Amino acid sequence: MLRSLAYRMLPPQCVVCELHAAAPATSICAQCETDFFAPDAARCECCAIRLPVAQPGAQRMCGRCLTAQPLFDATTTLADYVSPVDGMVRAMKFTARLDLADLFGRLIAGRLSALPSASTQAIVVPVPLAFERVRQRGFNQSIHIARAFARASGRRLVIDQLLRIRHTPPQLSLALKERRRNVRGAFAVEGKLDGQNVFVVDDVMTTGSTLDEVARALKQAGAAHVHNLIVARTP
Repeated sequence: MLRSLAYRMLPPQCVVCELHAAAPATSICAQCETDFFAPDAARCECCAIRLPVAQPGAQRMCGRCLTAQPLFDATTTLADYVSPVDGMVRAMKFTARLDLADLFGRLIAGRLSALPSASTQAIVVPVPLAFERVRQRGFNQSIHIARAFARASGRRLVIDQLLRIRHTPPQLSLALKERRRNVRGAFAVEGKLDGQNVFVVDDVMTTGSTLDEVARALKQAGAAHVHNLIVARTP
């Protein structure tokens, strides 16, 4: 009783540092948002890998994307997959900290609002998990992130149109070429997306193989532009 009363009377703690009062809209304090989720201009516009230097006024792309551009068109990330963000992502996935999924979705919405090129008409599509992983975990974290993002940004969430049509072993221990083979043909789209712009939501991007295969399926269904929205990018 007393704890419940105190929770209502006191400002919520920051989910990162647990020291400072959090902003009600994001569950994170201003200091931690600045320290760990500040926008970073020096990233590849296509895959969001960190670049050595920013290139003001020019298209920013990494060497890999310039050599062989992925099937997706753009990627926006909140941060690199390093401490404390990596721990937050793991807590979300493996201890069901879905409050963090809500936080990530709201932060992505805020980040995207600063991009003048972001489509206001794009639909929001979470990357589907393999059925076995959903059964083990009890949820798909990308759906929860996407739902929070769609709510905060006023965009339409579409959950059941992008399908994972076959099980794929975890990508973690695979090399780049093996990752591409592993997910080839793993996704399909139900219906048509004739000229539709799509925001694809996922938690972590490592090589981009999964998101590239997702983009393949979406563009085969007629999507015009595919923009990935991810929580963290592996450096």
